[in-house]
Amino acid sequence: MTDFAIDVRGLVKRFGDKTAVDGVDIKMPRGAVWGFLGPNGSGKTTTIRMICGLLRASEGEGTCLDYDIAREAAKIKRETGYMTQKFSFWEDLTIRENLEFVARLYQMRPLRRVVDETLESLGLAHRQGQLAGALSGGWKQRMALAAVSMHSPKLLLLDEPTAGVDPQARRDFWDEIHRLSTDGMTVLVSTHYMDEAERCDRIVYLANGKIVTEGRVEKIIERSALVTFRAEGEGVRAMSEVMKNQPGVEHVAYFGSALHVSGTERALIERAVAGAGRNGVAWQEVRPSLEDAFIALMAEAGADQRVHA
Repeated sequence: MTDFAIDVRGLVKRFGDKTAVDGVDIKMPRGAVWGFLGPNGSGKTTTIRMICGLLRASEGEGTCLDYDIAREAAKIKRETGYMTQKFSFWEDLTIRENLEFVARLYQMRPLRRVVDETLESLGLAHRQGQLAGALSGGWKQRMALAAVSMHSPKLLLLDEPTAGVDPQARRDFWDEIHRLSTDGMTVLVSTHYMDEAERCDRIVYLANGKIVTEGRVEKIIERSALVTFRAEGEGVRAMSEVMKNQPGVEHVAYFGSALHVSGTERALIERAVAGAGRNGVAWQEVRPSLEDAFIALMAEAGADQRVHA
């Protein structure tokens, strides 16, 4: 057994003359929680499907859980839990009936005890008689996590699992992810949320089908070499267009009621901020956020040059 749950090199996926994924390498240690980030259409879902054997790569090679992704897809699927973006269970069955069905697929015995333990561990026991279709988004996602993890897979692949759920449900969901990881499960989770990315051991950022950067959050922020200033209060929205046109200002973004301006040339950014301060707006230098770094990465990646069918 190797030290890596995922070890793939040069993954490429083409659909006709469109290249969805273009030369992706991932080397993910066992027991880690990795975040998979990138804009819509960047290739995250396609990459996940190639890793777990649901989609054959056009080019590339590698292993998942020590199984060859091209020749041993069935073995990979058996030891992997894959939670799709869209709720994919039976809405006209109860939570319990859904879990019983999944348990039968995996030939889990004794079935009743396995389902009981899964319901308890995910806090679903008191709702087990509810129809899945009547659940809120957060409870649907919790049920889906129970279904994909009840056979104790070695690897969990979660594709935007908390999209559209409220902040408390997202927090509870992540508590469960870390509990599973502590028990030895490896987790790769695709997400758009920066606060979720910061809960991961490492993150991989895709754009235009390619990996733009990979590493720990603090290292990615450091690598961006950004100088960032923040302004709050009345009048900052009016400053947005003004700041975009200043020399050295590469990125302007809102964070709640605050405005962040960033660039890589300190002297130019400081000059722009000093000029804006004459309009009664107070600026303060802050540590760049992960979102600041990603805005810079997107600009660096440039327009999508992949051929579209």
